[in-house]
Amino acid sequence: MSLIRPVWAAPNDVQAAITTRHGGVSVAPYDSLNLGYATADDRTAVTRNERLTAAALGVPEADIRWVYQVHGTEVHHAESVPANTPLGATEIKGDAVVSHTPGLVCAVKVADCMPLLFAARDGSAVGAAHAGWRGLSGGVLERTVEALRVAPEQIVAWMGPCIGPTAFEVGEEVRAAFVAHDPLAAQHFVPRATPGKFLCDMYAIAKQRLRAIGVTNVSGGQYCTFKQPELFFSHRREPITGRMAAFVWIRS
Repeated sequence: MSLIRPVWAAPNDVQAAITTRHGGVSVAPYDSLNLGYATADDRTAVTRNERLTAAALGVPEADIRWVYQVHGTEVHHAESVPANTPLGATEIKGDAVVSHTPGLVCAVKVADCMPLLFAARDGSAVGAAHAGWRGLSGGVLERTVEALRVAPEQIVAWMGPCIGPTAFEVGEEVRAAFVAHDPLAAQHFVPRATPGKFLCDMYAIAKQRLRAIGVTNVSGGQYCTFKQPELFFSHRREPITGRMAAFVWIRS
């Protein structure tokens, strides 16, 4: 199985990874490691993919904690999210999971939205957030950092693969949502030839918003899900497609 391991300043007791599209059993157009139950993929294949992923991570299936992502800002504590049977089958709505308990795995699913992983420098807390433009503009990162209950300067973050700054075209409503929060966000929107259209740099915006609350050690941001079909699913590139997942946990 092809996993990407973050290169970041997290302590040795913190483990993290994100899947690529390779190493599973799903057939086209979900080939092959599709982890999205919300897709029309065969549910048996998705369940098998999640079990293969848990084995590759070296964690028990029941220790992974998912929520039903809704492009919002709700954050849940892994300790209050029940083990899922089958994996991923939950009705708890949210877009981030944090944990203070060794062994509980925080997980989010993506296919162009940004997965952000967080860890306390002392290894006492971890978190995973799903940040599309709605969640990012609404404050999902700020709420995740708050839920970690660690001083922001003692938190490190990693920005996982998302749609990149040369591929993410958005309208004026997206730009306005970010600029209303911070006028400096305007610098991360490049006007296109079509009036009212912009290229949006989600990586730069995420860094800006994290810096504003004191999280300055932020890594990642070198991938583009849209332009790297050999590695990643992309909903904008292929509306019928699979999902990757990002994981972070404190080693038990």
